[in-house]
Amino acid sequence: MNEVEGFGLGLRREHYAAILADRHAVDWFEILTENYLVPGGRPLHNLEQVRARFPLVMHGVSLSIGSTAPLNYRYLRDLKRLMDRIEPAWVSDHLSWSGLSGINLHDLLPLPYTEDTVRHVVRRISAVQDSLQRRILLENVSSYLSYRHSEMSEWEFVSEVARRADCDLLLDVNNVYVSSVNHGFDPDRYLAGVPAERVKQIHLAGHRSFGRYLIDTHDEPVAESVWALYEKAATLFGSVPTMIERDANIPPLGELIAELTHARRIAESSATRVQARAA
Repeated sequence: MNEVEGFGLGLRREHYAAILADRHAVDWFEILTENYLVPGGRPLHNLEQVRARFPLVMHGVSLSIGSTAPLNYRYLRDLKRLMDRIEPAWVSDHLSWSGLSGINLHDLLPLPYTEDTVRHVVRRISAVQDSLQRRILLENVSSYLSYRHSEMSEWEFVSEVARRADCDLLLDVNNVYVSSVNHGFDPDRYLAGVPAERVKQIHLAGHRSFGRYLIDTHDEPVAESVWALYEKAATLFGSVPTMIERDANIPPLGELIAELTHARRIAESSATRVQARAA
């Protein structure tokens, strides 16, 4: 297992050559798990070249931890095989569901925030962690609908799941902001309601505005509103490994490194202010 700290980027094939050509101001890379589950082939060859030079973490989209369908143990076996091969610092997925009756809907859908859902998800997380023989991280998703019968806020739900399942959290600051606009809650209250000791990674990404609602698109630079919220997160949670996601309209590596440098400066400034107040 490799240790990860500092600031990373999502590993994208468009950047392989630039990443391997020289050492960059990137501390680690996050891989999309599903891109590397087939044993052998060029994707895994390229991944191992990157792995020889940088620490890695794994981030998946197929766990569907909130589904009522049985867990996919074939997927978990493939996941563990890749995990054993590249020794990531951690493995993450999403606190959501994405399929029904054996059909993958290719979306990360929100859950109803109820006590019954908490119990259901906690049981499944425990089974996954037993299968992988390690603790996992779960990410809060952006959402565009809510359930009338929810009994608690999203941050209360996320916190209760993490506590009872003894898993950790991947806090996506962009998703918090997107959902806060779409559902009309205070994003600062969300951050304050999340257990700091469970937050092991932070995501930053871009979104698009469609007037009264936002869509989490990962095809734009990080918005100023998200940078401002990240500054608050850095003050609350301290030195948490942070990365930028970009999945479409992918720019040259240098542009993403410039954004990453901005994240470093925000985190360093927040740490200085916290230290000054403590002194």
